[in-house]
Amino acid sequence: MLHIVNVTRFCGAAGRCSIEFASYLGHNRVTFGVPRVCGQANREKSVIFEIVILAMIAAFLGMRLYSVLGRRAEHEEEIIPKGFDPGEDKVQMAPAPAPVAELPRGDARLAGFPPAIERGLQDILSADRRFDLLAFLEGARAAYEMVLEAFWRGDKEEIKQLCDDDVYASFVAAIDAREAEGHTLENRLVRIEDTAIHSAMLDGKVARIAVRFVSDIAALTRDKDGNMIAGSLDDAVESRDVWTFSRDVRSSDPAWLLDETDEG
Repeated sequence: MLHIVNVTRFCGAAGRCSIEFASYLGHNRVTFGVPRVCGQANREKSVIFEIVILAMIAAFLGMRLYSVLGRRAEHEEEIIPKGFDPGEDKVQMAPAPAPVAELPRGDARLAGFPPAIERGLQDILSADRRFDLLAFLEGARAAYEMVLEAFWRGDKEEIKQLCDDDVYASFVAAIDAREAEGHTLENRLVRIEDTAIHSAMLDGKVARIAVRFVSDIAALTRDKDGNMIAGSLDDAVESRDVWTFSRDVRSSDPAWLLDETDEG
């Protein structure tokens, strides 16, 4: 083991000094010197030398501190739970409650109608949550065109699919009377200018909606010999009809049937 027992400073005439460290290594005395620069002019160099020594010590302590803290941080990171592991037990989330259906009162889609019509539409929507006004109007418009063209052709089967029994019987009677006279129709639906709700009501479990159609129709009638006896295909005549469609709101069949026709 090294024991320092004596430190002696020697300065020469030329202003150079040395520090002698006398120590014992075991039973042997060891002496070694560190040269130093003395004098007023060289003291700054001595200060720089000491600063360098202190900086090296500070750097050494910093490295030791970093190594200790770094290992501790790594150890702490290892015990931090990682992200969700699909293999781990999943947290069972309670199922979201089913949305509660609200009453359709005040539905904005039914606004803008006269009070009586709006009330009737609201009653129908309350009884049949599948009711869609726009879809109904599109279907009524298509039914109006199909029924007219089937009647002009004398197609009783197609009329039967779109009308209730009473209206169907009326159309069949008109077709039979026309055929008995030997007349044929060459009518043509030029355009449907307007489709509007005329009335709406819920009659028990039966929804009834009347629709007013404003259309232009070119009509031509021929006799059994093919001679034109009425109308013209060159001039379209405005026609105003009010057709009422009905549907049992308890039925799974979404189809509406024509159950009344009138002039509008």
